Amino acid sequence: MKITVLTLFPEMYEGFLNTSIIKRIIDKKLAEIKVVDIRDYSQDKHRHVDDTPYGGGAGMLMKVDVVHRALLDNISNDYTYTVLTSPKARPLKQVDFERLSKLDELVIICGHYEGIDYRIERYIDEKVSIGDYILTGGELPSMVMIDGILRLLEEGISSDSLKEESFNEGLLEYPQYTRPVEYNGDVVPEVLQNGNHELIRRYNLKMSLKETLLNRPDLLDERDFTEEERQLLAEIVSEMSD
Repeated sequence: MKITVLTLFPEMYEGFLNTSIIKRIIDKKLAEIKVVDIRDYSQDKHRHVDDTPYGGGAGMLMKVDVVHRALLDNISNDYTYTVLTSPKARPLKQVDFERLSKLDELVIICGHYEGIDYRIERYIDEKVSIGDYILTGGELPSMVMIDGILRLLEEGISSDSLKEESFNEGLLEYPQYTRPVEYNGDVVPEVLQNGNHELIRRYNLKMSLKETLLNRPDLLDERDFTEEERQLLAEIVSEMSD
């Protein structure tokens, strides 16, 4: 997979792309990441990329012609998928990362200042957001996207690890523990120590349901429960009522 980032601040990616799992994925040549400075596509000697908005208003807008030139120069073919970071988009979900990870080539345009001239939307496939809040630019959202996508690539991370993560089964992940068994009076649940795989599976499912109920009850509204899940959820509600 090839991902190209169009940004005003390419230096922000130096540490990100050379750290931990992201670096290993790149070193394995499972993905190619290219960071492009949008200022290189300005056509004046001062490398201007922004201007005041028509009609007035605070701040500056990135110029459509500069961004479009950068985009055109970094699209390899008709199948290159282009996205623009924007707080006006629906926040990304895990299923979006799964969808995007299947692409061969992706270009991410990082907005900045007060945004980009609206006409850039004619040339993109999708707007993306990482949440209902405002950041100073699209660089951090682009890093979130890259991280969320690359870790799903085949051979990027163990498939067993991915399967058990939050959201993959529509529930939050159950609590997990490691040594020591006891710390400051908190003890690893006995059921996780007895080696009974069926009891452990059922306990973990129950804890996933409880974590979801407490932290993201909206996910349960969308769920088609199995009979076992209904029973476990009833137990949880009863225990919380006592």
